[in-house]
Amino acid sequence: GRGYKVIPSPVQKFAEEHHLPVFCPKTLKTEEAQEEWQALNLDVAIVAAYGLILPKEILEAPKKGALNVHASLLPRWRGAAPIQRALLEGDKETGVTIMKMDVGLDTGDIVSMKKMALTPEMTTPFLFEKLATLGAEALLEVLPAYLEGKIKPIPQPKEGVTYAKKLEKSEGLL
Repeated sequence: GRGYKVIPSPVQKFAEEHHLPVFCPKTLKTEEAQEEWQALNLDVAIVAAYGLILPKEILEAPKKGALNVHASLLPRWRGAAPIQRALLEGDKETGVTIMKMDVGLDTGDIVSMKKMALTPEMTTPFLFEKLATLGAEALLEVLPAYLEGKIKPIPQPKEGVTYAKKLEKSEGLL
């Protein structure tokens, strides 16, 4: 936030209001942070819009691994700005992919996908909200079966890989 004040996310606020533990290390690469994470004895970790590559030790600590809710139809638009890149490139459809995370950049196996059409009138803020809702729905649908071992993640196709690099200031010029 402005003024260098840390502002908790809505998820953190909800957790704190419900007396759930909140864990906000500056890095997950230290032995101390990894031990604290492993001590949680998680069944699964869920990641959405985190923005950093998680260390192998973090990904492997939960019994069923870590799932990522990613705002594209992987392998298209791996990386930092999948929503913006889909709009800038005039994609006709997008969606969300629930994937089992690995140490690569959005390279994990696919657990589930939900698609939606894109129209020229759509904006980035609109699509962020729409895909957040779609991602939450997809996660709620797939998570019970995934935890029961009824879903076997499938590798991403080798064809169609694109990278959604961060936007640069120069791309905002009219």
